Amino acid sequence: MRALVHTAPYVMELQEWPIPEYGPDDLLVRVKACAICGSDIKGYSGKTGRRQPPIVMGHEAAGIVEAVGENVTTFAPGDRVTFDSTIYCLHCAYCLTGHYNLCENRQVLGVSEGTYRRHGAMADYVVVPHWIAVHLPENLSFAQGALVETTSIGVHAANRLPLQLNDTVAIIGAGAVGLVALQAIRLKGAGKVIITDLSPARLELARRLGADVTIRADEPNVLSRLREATGPRGADAVIEAVGIPSTVEMALALTRGAGALALIGNVTPRVEVDLQSIVSREITIYGVCASNGEIPDCVDLIAAGRIVVDPLISEYVRLEDGQAVFDRLYRGVEGNIRSVFLFD
Repeated sequence: MRALVHTAPYVMELQEWPIPEYGPDDLLVRVKACAICGSDIKGYSGKTGRRQPPIVMGHEAAGIVEAVGENVTTFAPGDRVTFDSTIYCLHCAYCLTGHYNLCENRQVLGVSEGTYRRHGAMADYVVVPHWIAVHLPENLSFAQGALVETTSIGVHAANRLPLQLNDTVAIIGAGAVGLVALQAIRLKGAGKVIITDLSPARLELARRLGADVTIRADEPNVLSRLREATGPRGADAVIEAVGIPSTVEMALALTRGAGALALIGNVTPRVEVDLQSIVSREITIYGVCASNGEIPDCVDLIAAGRIVVDPLISEYVRLEDGQAVFDRLYRGVEGNIRSVFLFD
């Protein structure tokens, strides 16, 4: 099979690999679409430590079941599927209490961080345990199916926040996850939504997807503009979807007393926070790690048109052009949200 292999920093090689072996609880999936996540682009630089070569990246994908293990009864060859990116064991204390995203033995598709290496879906075939897979209805394309994993993170963020009807919510970052979170919090009852980003194209898309106020993050006095939009108390809830010190600081400053702050972005491993502000204003902070069981709901939401993902797909690309695509995305493409590999 063809596999796009990250073999060294800034290097992506199209190689011929054997079709992977699958176990009794696994699905062998013939990949039909695989999106390129921002974490893949950062990982290809070799700077994050989570894409240690050689590794086949790709954790946002959909395809057709080619074969099933002997213990699998809920899927059959020919089924259209998508799947979670987190592989959890079902047996540890976290899994047994329903916190699958915190599994003590978790792995992530397309990630190699030193303790494990799990090849992903930038290849003709990928193997996943059947319990992370979901049937893909006929009215969803494989490209839409590849965006289910991204959708699940934004939906998980909305699920974590204790929103009430008509709450004011601010979102820092209009990338794929921020734009999904925008739609999800609308479904949950948010009244006014303010979003900020550096990209004019992404802010325009945010307006199309339901944002009430969009503000360029590089405008002079951006924090004052955001506070003016939220009102004097601040936002009832804030979603931080970037993950650098300046945006975390901004998110905290926008959160009203007794409000809630959800942290999704984690580009910078460590940030300093205003502890006095958090304590004295009783801010509740929610970490958002991947998703936790939202994949089936996200398939339903997309299939019903309640969350739209087509506008998040900026382009379709070929696996054969993988090196050039990653080089271009790493340099930066204005307005790009998701590039999707389509397979014949």
